[in-house]
Amino acid sequence: MTSPVNGAGGAMGVDRVMALRSQILERNAALQRANNAAGAAAPAAPAQTQDAKATDFADTLADALKSVNESQAKAGDLSAAYERGETTDIAKVMLARQQASVGFEATLQVRNKLLSAYKDIMNMPV
Repeated sequence: MTSPVNGAGGAMGVDRVMALRSQILERNAALQRANNAAGAAAPAAPAQTQDAKATDFADTLADALKSVNESQAKAGDLSAAYERGETTDIAKVMLARQQASVGFEATLQVRNKLLSAYKDIMNMPV
């Protein structure tokens, strides 16, 4: 179950975070442009959304949970390797643990929002 630890693992984690950051910024800019375009030409927006590939919410949520689980497993593996003395790069271990922690906190917040929305819907009068 434990994967061998190499020196490139920490760099890959930082590179992945930076790549995710750039993707988020690009998507944010695209959303800003889409919102500005939708304000100028409202009838054209529904046609664009129908052409876009629809993604299933359950699949997206499952992928996100799988990603958080993998990051926690990786952090656990790196911590165990550090404790066994297989690696001496404490920065890599701490970065992986922090990434797992942030992912878990974000997942927890999403869960709380979903439960809140569910409760609101269940309390709506019919």
